Amino acid sequence: MSDLNKPNSDDYSDHDFWLKVKQFAKKAGREVIDNALCLYYAAQGPDTPKWAKTVIFGALAYFIAPLDAIPDLTPFVGFTDDLGALAAALAMVSVYVDDDVEKQAAEKSSAWFD
Repeated sequence: MSDLNKPNSDDYSDHDFWLKVKQFAKKAGREVIDNALCLYYAAQGPDTPKWAKTVIFGALAYFIAPLDAIPDLTPFVGFTDDLGALAAALAMVSVYVDDDVEKQAAEKSSAWFD
């Protein structure tokens, strides 16, 4: 994928995020979904600064992009690139992932995995 086609924070939408999560939660696995949900809820926080939201929405845009480095339909490895992007974003904005964010993510994730 050329740099011109890489998703960025402007490519993110709530609708596409929830659609991707609902369609691929089981296939993506709990770690991917937990990371995505933590980022999503961290972005909703009023104390999360614009730079952190840009990082978050960039990672979430990559997650929901229909075309990425490793196609999501590829067995066993399809979501590894998504996990890497989400984990890197989480590391950058971890100070904004508080207990409340983790609780919200865990509650939502349990709907698909428990």
